[in-house]
Amino acid sequence: MQTLRMALKSIGSNKLRALLTMLGIIIGVMALVILVSLVKGATGSVTDSISDLGSNMLTVTVSDNKGNPVGLDDLVTWMADPKIGEAACYSKESMTAKYSGTSETADVYGISPYYDKIQALNLLLGRFIKSSDVTNHTYVCVINETMATELIGYTDCIGQEISLGGVKFTVVGIIEDSDTSLTRAFSKDSYVAYIPYTSLVRMSDSLTLEVTSFYISAPENGSMTEAEDRMTQILMARFEDDDDAFSVSKQDALESTMSSVTSALTILLGGIAAISLIVGGIGIMNIMLVTVTERTREIGIRKAIGARKRYIMRQFLLEAVVLCMMGCAIGIALSWVTLKVIGIVVSSLSISFNMDITVILIAVGFCFLIGVIFGLYPANKAANMKPIDALHYGG
Repeated sequence: MQTLRMALKSIGSNKLRALLTMLGIIIGVMALVILVSLVKGATGSVTDSISDLGSNMLTVTVSDNKGNPVGLDDLVTWMADPKIGEAACYSKESMTAKYSGTSETADVYGISPYYDKIQALNLLLGRFIKSSDVTNHTYVCVINETMATELIGYTDCIGQEISLGGVKFTVVGIIEDSDTSLTRAFSKDSYVAYIPYTSLVRMSDSLTLEVTSFYISAPENGSMTEAEDRMTQILMARFEDDDDAFSVSKQDALESTMSSVTSALTILLGGIAAISLIVGGIGIMNIMLVTVTERTREIGIRKAIGARKRYIMRQFLLEAVVLCMMGCAIGIALSWVTLKVIGIVVSSLSISFNMDITVILIAVGFCFLIGVIFGLYPANKAANMKPIDALHYGG
């Protein structure tokens, strides 16, 4: 305790120099805590959005049908399997949507029934695409709120006719805009229309009734793993045990990829911040060497009256550690304030930036090590001084 009091007294005797010395540590700690917290906050928000896109969903893509293409009837058959929930095909094309002299570019999805349930789309008005619409190639469409209000001019537009790719479609439903739906997640102001899959095939020069992309959900209270295994088993039997002919991917694969990317980014930013802390540690070592030089006569007097080598070394080493830890404390406090300010500024984005206790502990531990490592040489230099040389020092 006496050594600690002496260290604090020495630091307090020159407050401005101490503050400037700690500045490198303060900036390094702030860089570490703020950057890592920002990455974690953004990662949490993106991961939540990915989860909301449909964690109870498999995406199946057929690249080589081996002469045995998947049809709409196959999806109905597979839904009878107890390990598979609902199945819906989809295909997307960009078309010009027109209504009463107004035209916009819209994303038109050709789908089959159950697409809305798998994608968790919320119906605001009217109905969604039915089996009879797909069977009879009906020219009906379901549009999103943005398309209804911007293209037609009002939301309650059930029964109105719009042109999609030069073909008249009757609006039978309005989908509630949602940032968590897969077709809205990457375009805030997109125009989206859903039509029967068979109707899109009739309008397209490149599409056929062969299904190459579809979604599968797990049954109620069922397992996604079991659904994936069962779907893979069915397709392997259909496509001559060629697992390159198709792909079955789960939503958590995207989450896992996102997690890997952000983990690498966190390590990279943490490494950059650690370099700042090392630079701060070099500054502390430099000041401690100056301090040892300034207090050479004091060291000589203490040794002359019986102070042992380890006491001298402990005094200067503790002073370096205290400088580092005080800088760390100030850096953490300023980081908390900065994150609160950033949180207020970006509050509209629904992203929360909180200090992670793990990052704080890493910062504290790293600062302690820097204090020990960069304080060791000055402390050792002071401890190894000869009393007679120190007393005769006149610098």
